[in-house]
Formats: sequence, structure tokens, C-alpha cells
Amino acid sequence: MIDWLTDNKIPVGQWAKTGFDWLNAHGGPVFDRIAQVMEALIDAVLYVLQGAHPLIVIAAFLALTWVLQRNWRTCLLVAACFLFILNQGYWDPTMQSMALIVIACATTMIIGVPIGIAAAHRPRLQQAITPLLDLMQTLPTFVYLIPAIVFFGLGMVPGLIATVIFVLPAPIRLTALGIRSAPPALTEAAESFGATSHQRLWKVELPWALPQIMAGLTQAIMLSLSMVVIAALVGADGLGVPVVRALNTVNTALGFESGIIIVVVAILLDRMLRVTRT
Repeated sequence: MIDWLTDNKIPVGQWAKTGFDWLNAHGGPVFDRIAQVMEALIDAVLYVLQGAHPLIVIAAFLALTWVLQRNWRTCLLVAACFLFILNQGYWDPTMQSMALIVIACATTMIIGVPIGIAAAHRPRLQQAITPLLDLMQTLPTFVYLIPAIVFFGLGMVPGLIATVIFVLPAPIRLTALGIRSAPPALTEAAESFGATSHQRLWKVELPWALPQIMAGLTQAIMLSLSMVVIAALVGADGLGVPVVRALNTVNTALGFESGIIIVVVAILLDRMLRVTRT
């Protein structure tokens, strides 16, 4: 029985290869256009983050932190994190990783929030996409890099595409959870006053779900940071490059230094974007 099973292997890998080869052969212009758009976005964000003086960039982040948090202690923490990054000489790699994170998170939120809203209102859609989301979250991240390299070559773009695929389930799940958790009393009160489904969504459900949606954003940021090192393996610039260099040369000091910078970036972004329900 065992011999029969092993001799009649289901060619899952070959099916995947055939599918990727077909997409690569017939979708080349589409993938080239996607790559051009992504490269233009990356260049634009890098132009802003690296072209401006570091102190101007820090001031902009502090202003955004104050608008979102209205807490001077959080602003001090964010300023201290940025000054530590400058002190360690990791400003350019940090801005490169920040560009990757900004574009990846913006893409995932633009795609993920509407899907999460639709899934919250349509149980059948939720049931249909749950296995796909489970697959996207459990499939080893290195596997995403293989088709990304096949379709987009080496550089920032395949790292960005792999990051988006890996991060996308988080905002979908948390948005759907936030919408579903809206108290029935609130939605019933809105309906009793004649609110349409569109008004109920914008006036009741989305404000209630905002902390969960922002939690999805911060989760996306953390997951994007976890992809920084992996993206460096396919030629993406950023904080992953010194980590990979430290691993190749067994340089403990460089590895610990760059790892701490990644943690600092995670802390400052988390504190900036944290939202609680009032």
C-alpha cells in the first residue's frame, strides 16, 4: 500500500510549475507593467525619504505622531528612536525599508479593508476566503519569493510583491472582525432612524471597527518588517542587507546592531499608529 502511494505521487509541484510557466509566458507584459508601477512608487517614496534632510523627515514623523496620538511622551519616544537610528549610521537602510513598508502596507490596506468589509457582511464569502487566507499565512515566506523572482526578477519589486501577499490576510481578518463586532444595538438604532446600509457602514460600523482596522495596519507593519531580511535575499535594499551580510560573515556585532535597528523601527511605528476605542 505504501509503495503504491509513493510510486503514484500526485504531481503538485509540477502543476504549480506548469501554471507559473504559463503565466510567465502569457502574462509578461502585465507583469512588466506592474513592475514599472512598483518601481516608480518605490523611487517616489525614496526620493521623499532620502532626498529631504533627516531632521525634516523626523519632524514630519513627529507631526504625524502628534496628530494621531496627542501625546508628547509618544512624540519623545519616536524622536529618540529616530535619533538612535541616526546615531548608529543606519538612516539610509532604514528609509529604504520604510519605503518598502509604506508601499506594502498601503497596498494591503487598500485591498484588504474592502475585502474584510465584504466578508463581514457575507458569511459565504468569509467561508470561501478563509482557507485561502490560512494558506497565505502558513505557506513558508521563502516560497513566495520563487514566483516573485520568476515574474519580476531581482530587486525591490519581488520583495515588495512577496511582502504584500504575506501581509494581506492580517487587515482582511481584523477588518472583518471589527465590522462583525459592532454592537447590534447600535446598528439597530441606526436602522430605526432610517439609515441606509451605506450610512450604517460609514456612520456606525467603520467608526466602531477603527481600532481593529488600525490593529490590522500595525500587524501589517510588523509582518512587513519580518520580511525585510527575506526580501534582502532577492536583492531588496534596506535593513535586511546588513543582517544577511552579518550572517554570511558570522559578524555578531553587525547582526546585533542591525537587528536592534529593526526592533526600534517596529517600536516607533507601533507607537505612532496605535489607536484605542474611546
